[in-house]
Amino acid sequence: MGDVDERDRPTDLAPAAAASWDAGDLGCGELVVELRFRLADLAPGDLFHLIAHDPGAREDLPAWCRMTRHPLRHAAHPHYFLERRRDP
Repeated sequence: MGDVDERDRPTDLAPAAAASWDAGDLGCGELVVELRFRLADLAPGDLFHLIAHDPGAREDLPAWCRMTRHPLRHAAHPHYFLERRRDP
């Protein structure tokens, strides 16, 4: 096996995440629909660890977080840490 790229390792936030999902290469359209349902299962304020290898995730996920008001706590492609929004 080859060396693991440091960018493919989760940050120290990973153990604090209430849930995690490896979306693989799933495109952002399908990814955000599934992500919406996965975040809905969490309590407000819970941290969610998403692994998304789709190149468009770099721009699409931060934009989706702004639109849905789920704070993006950390992003280092392919690892994204989102907080389930606290307000209704």
